[in-house]
Amino acid sequence: MLRLFTLSLNLGLLIAFGIIIVIIYMSDQLPSVDTLRDVQLQTPLRVYTSDGKLISQFGEKRRLPVEYKNVPPDLIKAFIATEDRRFYEHSGVDFRGLARAVHHVATEGNRGQGGSTITMQLARNMFLSPQKTYIRKVNEILLALQIENEFDKDQIMELYLNKIYLGQRAYGVAAAAQVYYGKDLDELTLAQMAIIAGLPKAPSNINPIRNPEAALERRKHVLDRMLQQDYITPEQYEEAVNAPITASYHVPEVEVRAPYVAEMVRQKLFEQLGDDAYTMGIKVYTTVDSKLQTAATRALEDNLLAYDRRHGYRGIISDITITEETTEEDLLSELRSVRNAAVLQPGVVTADNDKDVDVLLKEGGYISIPWSGLSWAKKDLGNLRYGHHPKYPSEVLKKGNVIYVAQRNNGTWTLAQPPAVKGALVALRPQDGAIMALAGGFDFYENNFNLAVQAQRQPGSNFKPFIYSAALEHGFTPATLVNDAPIVIEDPSEEALWRPQNDNQRFLGPTRLRMGLVRSRNLISIRVLEATGIKNTIDYAKRFGFDKSTMPNGLSLALGTSLVTPLELVRAYAVFSNGGFLVEPYIIDYVTDDDNEIIEVALPTFACAPCDPAEIKQYFPHELEAYHSANRIITEQNAYMMNSLLRDVIKRGTGRAASSLERDDIGGKTGTTNEQKDGWFSGGNRDIVATTWIGFDNHQPLGEYAAKSALPTWVDFMRVALDGKPESIMAQPSGLVSVRIDPKTGLLARSDQTDAEFEIFRIENVPQERAPAPHMAQEETRTPTDENASETLF
Repeated sequence: MLRLFTLSLNLGLLIAFGIIIVIIYMSDQLPSVDTLRDVQLQTPLRVYTSDGKLISQFGEKRRLPVEYKNVPPDLIKAFIATEDRRFYEHSGVDFRGLARAVHHVATEGNRGQGGSTITMQLARNMFLSPQKTYIRKVNEILLALQIENEFDKDQIMELYLNKIYLGQRAYGVAAAAQVYYGKDLDELTLAQMAIIAGLPKAPSNINPIRNPEAALERRKHVLDRMLQQDYITPEQYEEAVNAPITASYHVPEVEVRAPYVAEMVRQKLFEQLGDDAYTMGIKVYTTVDSKLQTAATRALEDNLLAYDRRHGYRGIISDITITEETTEEDLLSELRSVRNAAVLQPGVVTADNDKDVDVLLKEGGYISIPWSGLSWAKKDLGNLRYGHHPKYPSEVLKKGNVIYVAQRNNGTWTLAQPPAVKGALVALRPQDGAIMALAGGFDFYENNFNLAVQAQRQPGSNFKPFIYSAALEHGFTPATLVNDAPIVIEDPSEEALWRPQNDNQRFLGPTRLRMGLVRSRNLISIRVLEATGIKNTIDYAKRFGFDKSTMPNGLSLALGTSLVTPLELVRAYAVFSNGGFLVEPYIIDYVTDDDNEIIEVALPTFACAPCDPAEIKQYFPHELEAYHSANRIITEQNAYMMNSLLRDVIKRGTGRAASSLERDDIGGKTGTTNEQKDGWFSGGNRDIVATTWIGFDNHQPLGEYAAKSALPTWVDFMRVALDGKPESIMAQPSGLVSVRIDPKTGLLARSDQTDAEFEIFRIENVPQERAPAPHMAQEETRTPTDENASETLF
């Protein structure tokens, strides 16, 4: 008997020793829990405006890290009561709970409850796989003991509440509060806290969005436990257990619509960091101003829709047969397959009346569209259905028609359609190239091609200022006379003749350079280019950042037959506003990490030489070791004269519609290409420059000049951008002088001349006498003066 006892004792000691050896070995193989001190919780990439408003969020995991002190006590109690009621008593492992789990396995033959404490769950979530094995459970225990040895209970709870998965891609309690309720933690009710605290058991299967009934049952379990632990009163229990399920899926509330901006930032961060960009908790603060971005988006949308209305209604989306048995849910089910288009909502006509039509919206709710919101479509629908123009809403739309609608600024509704025409707007701060607003199209989710940055189109007359600036560099003055007369150009490469025309087929004869730009005279621009030299002008235009390979080596360059993007064009126009410097556009102002520490700041170049940090900090607040000047590409005298010419375009030229802004400090230029395939307007003042473009993907004619198609977008945007801002007129630099001239000859005016105008000259170019105006020239035949020039026919 003694020998048997001794043998059993030795065997027990041997097994115990073996277990100790295994535990020591397994402990050595486990990761260090000390890494939890610097744990990087996977948090999505967020993009903000310069004034801190959310534009977008990227990343599959929704997480909002929160400190322990900011978690409501009732929420902590809900988790403790449900997941680990002896959390503050055990040292990481609840051996009583573990014993119950072992007994369950022995008696029932399955694992059942795992007996895991909150600390063990944290260990599993941070270091181990979700696969259920006995080895993993041992590792959980060992890691939990180590964690409890290194961290206090509040630290463990904070890590757990931030790490735990709670369904619907929500990680952590703060993210769950936003996903399910759209609330911050301190706004949750007890019933809502109980829902969240019940999720760790099976977050994908019992969350209140996927399975409300299971969530309701689980909530009762949590509240029962809280009542048993005296964490809540019976009155609180009754109120919470009888509360309705109020959860619904909430996406992060986007405060500013700027999807094209967000995508530009996402692409840049992904190029730098790869997939880590979506999990590091990076916050990117852009240069975009929320007020200006909203204005840009609205201006572009409104004017693309206005253009579309001017050019006809293309018809309804589809038709639904509505009978007496058709329910509202039936109609909503049909509408769910129709996508929203930016600000346009789908709806179905439920009643066609004599004065209006009633529409059920896809998002729910009914609206009425009065005749004023339908009459724009009467011509097209009338010709289609009746052969005459309808007079009543019931003749325009019928019951069951599925349509798009839009809400006007005054709150009324109008029939609408996603515009077939495309457009873009981009605005820069000319002093450093910061992109202040960017709208790359009407509907990002229908087409994410960023027209403001990627679309290469012919600029038409929007390119003429660069032709004129080159001419000023080569001896012309704003008063130089250029003959606006017919011209025939021989094209050696095609053995053909090119007869360019002005848009109105009229000719003004000898005309000052200033008025040639003001009135956008094609033939003057061609003669100016010819006199300056095609090669000289192309080399000059390269200074502004234009790609030489896209510029034709011929006189058609004067009419803007090169290829540019809106961003390239606005950057070039900024040169005329900032005194002659080529700034580099940028859209990321600064970047912070998950702890809100700045980890990257933009390093722009500034339109100054030398640069005064005190002046720069008025618009760029960051401290830099050095403030670098942008390259000066034209003289300040040239920039001033061009600024003056462009201001005149608005005062009395093709940009007159912008004079409604009632400012003397803005200048700009329209641009209409051949056959009106593109419409442009670019311009601004010393504080902001913007470019707008409109056109079709397939290059079909717009049927409108830029003054009607593109300029209204610019005006609507600048009205907001300049509101409340003092005028900022460029100071006249040294080396220039203003003198009175005869507007017909460009020479000095007589002292008694009543129609004299002031003109700007370089001091060395001031005319010394007055000469009679020449007679209008007869039609000339010219060949390009540059040796290798060839003409593009159109």
